[in-house]
Amino acid sequence: MAEPAIPQPASTVVLLRPNEKNGFDVYLNRRPAHLDTYAGVFVFPGGRVEESDCSAAMLALTRGLTASEAQQKLGAASPGQICLGYWVAAVRELFEEVGIYFLLSDPETSNSASNNIHQRMAERRPLLQNGKISFAELLTAERLYCDLSRLTYFFHRVTPEHYRVRFDTRFYIAALPPDQSPLAVSEEVSESLWISPQLALERFAQNDFPMMPPTVMVLRTLTKYRSWTELRDLFGVC
Repeated sequence: MAEPAIPQPASTVVLLRPNEKNGFDVYLNRRPAHLDTYAGVFVFPGGRVEESDCSAAMLALTRGLTASEAQQKLGAASPGQICLGYWVAAVRELFEEVGIYFLLSDPETSNSASNNIHQRMAERRPLLQNGKISFAELLTAERLYCDLSRLTYFFHRVTPEHYRVRFDTRFYIAALPPDQSPLAVSEEVSESLWISPQLALERFAQNDFPMMPPTVMVLRTLTKYRSWTELRDLFGVC
């Protein structure tokens, strides 16, 4: 019998926003059919933790969380910088995949530069996506810092041993910034939507909404929270 595949570290972001009924919706996107993993299913934005996410150069560009705090929150035996890299990967993947960014401006950056940040980040996202610039290089060029305080650790899942490709995934919840909107489609997204956890699960039960078990488990956990206010107060999303 072949040895089970070693799980690859990964981070996923459950992006949330309040709805008009004082409930909340989640952002889900469908992966293109041609991809090697999870093709055609609805997922939360996320991906692998890269070695560069844990580098000293990258971690020097983070704010809002220390390595020791990250290690404590994950309850992991890994070194603190590796734990902090999970947060970095979550922010990076969210930006690469759907264009939402959790970043802070350098206090010395001019107001005019800050005002054009949406346009500049939209222009730079394809460069990051295509590997023509690293996340650390992007932040340095724009005099920005990765704001890890926007993410709240929520859920941990390791793919069972019988799967060919396995992930050791940390899930985070985060509120959609009021001045940003995720991309409807991108290189890794064939379609996307905002939907309540309850409705997503109902459609899944009707075989109308393909999802992987971890996504279903997160949605079921979220249905325990009856309102945006309750979720916000318990987890500090804002």
